[in-house]
Amino acid sequence: MYKLSIGVIVQLEDVLEKGADEIFELGLDTCQLACWHPSCYTAENAIRIKNIFKNRMQIVSFWAGWTGPVEWNFINGPCTLGIVPKEFRENRVQELKSGADFANLLGVKDVITHLGFIPENPRDCNYQGTIDAVREVALHCQKSGQYFDFETGQETPVTMMRLIEDVGLDNLGVNLDPANLLLYGKANPVDAVGIFKNKIRGIHVKDGLYPTNGTELGKEVTVGEGLVNFPLLIKNLHSYKYNGPLIVEREISGAQQKEDILKAKALLISILSELE
Repeated sequence: MYKLSIGVIVQLEDVLEKGADEIFELGLDTCQLACWHPSCYTAENAIRIKNIFKNRMQIVSFWAGWTGPVEWNFINGPCTLGIVPKEFRENRVQELKSGADFANLLGVKDVITHLGFIPENPRDCNYQGTIDAVREVALHCQKSGQYFDFETGQETPVTMMRLIEDVGLDNLGVNLDPANLLLYGKANPVDAVGIFKNKIRGIHVKDGLYPTNGTELGKEVTVGEGLVNFPLLIKNLHSYKYNGPLIVEREISGAQQKEDILKAKALLISILSELE
């Protein structure tokens, strides 16, 4: 059996407000902690999270968001998302560094974010500024022995690899979200594994469909009902000796979200059991 930990994305703000009983009910002991409010990055909150999770939940990574406008589409996404847009870059770099410091208080070594629509053209006027910003955050992470990882989505895998090569530091990684590659129409997720190879440090177990128009992203669906070939994806990960977590993400809420997470968990256990 191919042994990988199976976990789920957990929102920091929700845990601070409601505790973690609903998370524990999923029968998982691993999570990726996520936060979109840098004001939550306090030593007090780090202590609270440790006390809430105690020895029942391991935080394997921290997903750091940023303030300012955010639009998940093809029209306004390029000018609002991540650290690519020049007008938000400086502030968001500082927020990401604060997120890394918060993660370090929790003992977490992988800090993740969306960089935004990384320019396909390396001569684009925003490309070098993005490189410099990534290097600044990555060097900050390096001081604490942390990795700075980029979630796939708004760029082709080749574009992301070019950025990693151009930044030139050894603490850069990829958080592979296979559904995002479909939702943004950027790549076949299975093929992407062969491009990223050992740069992959985390996986979002999420499923989806390609876009059907030039304005809106494709649709996220329940794991197993979209176009991500998870048996082949995980087989490919195995061939590159991936040993990180499988983090289930379902971007809905309520009872259906819990049901879909449990369905994904069962599917993953089945797939892993068939691999040596």
